[in-house]
Amino acid sequence: MNERQGFSIGGIPFVVVCLVLAGIGASQLVGLKDGGVPGMPLFAGAGLLVLDGFLLKGFFQVAPNEGQVLQLFGKYAGTVRDEGLRWTNPFCSRRRVSLRARNFESGKLKVNDNDGNPIEIAAVVVWQVLDTAEAVFCVDDYENFVHIQSESALRQMAQNYPYDAHDDNKPSLRSHGEVINNHLRDEIQARLEKAGVQVIEARISHLAYAQEIAHAMLQRQQANAIVAARERIVEGAVGMVAMALDKLREQGVVELDEERKAAMVSNLLVVLCGDRATQPVVNAGTLYG
Repeated sequence: MNERQGFSIGGIPFVVVCLVLAGIGASQLVGLKDGGVPGMPLFAGAGLLVLDGFLLKGFFQVAPNEGQVLQLFGKYAGTVRDEGLRWTNPFCSRRRVSLRARNFESGKLKVNDNDGNPIEIAAVVVWQVLDTAEAVFCVDDYENFVHIQSESALRQMAQNYPYDAHDDNKPSLRSHGEVINNHLRDEIQARLEKAGVQVIEARISHLAYAQEIAHAMLQRQQANAIVAARERIVEGAVGMVAMALDKLREQGVVELDEERKAAMVSNLLVVLCGDRATQPVVNAGTLYG
């Protein structure tokens, strides 16, 4: 079922019509009160007032970014999106549907990632209704439908990726935010298509390991950070030692045999790679003493 334009006319001109009918009906009744003979004027005046009251039921208002879904005896009669005061068939029932962009944050879901690790994840979804007919008639409660299907899509997406990337070419939940958000938006949109809803944006708002493995995973992350830092330190220290030896050789400051070079390199690496301050020892004797 697709949305179509419903019948309605401007409310302000029709207000004039209702006032004219009410005036004619009231004049008929006033004429009887002034001594007129009861009969056709009585029925005409009363009938016009009753008709006028019935026509007043056809007035309704449409706010900006809002649609009024019309139903005539249970059948879909169209949607009115024209802003302002409108009038339609008084027999039509009306239901307001907001077309504004809305957002919600899902609860923290506990799922297993692609590696089988339990994680906690939540997302913020921005959405709006595009087709009012599908939103009202294709699902029972479109707002509840959006919430439940969004959480289902979030679970499905989280199971397709690991929390941390062990391979630079493989996206992960923690490192590839744009890829993950786009995948999540597409997953939600595929589920909400039948409800006439468009997903504007979907983003991860909370991501963490579950409490039972959080401490172990934190230690692993700390170990990875320490190893990476040590690699950087060793790489820099080796470069500094090589530069020192080259400078000594180029400037002819001192000539060292291979054994003394090895001792110097060992001492420099201890000083440069150690995580504590070193205490210098001054050699007061000869070089070979």
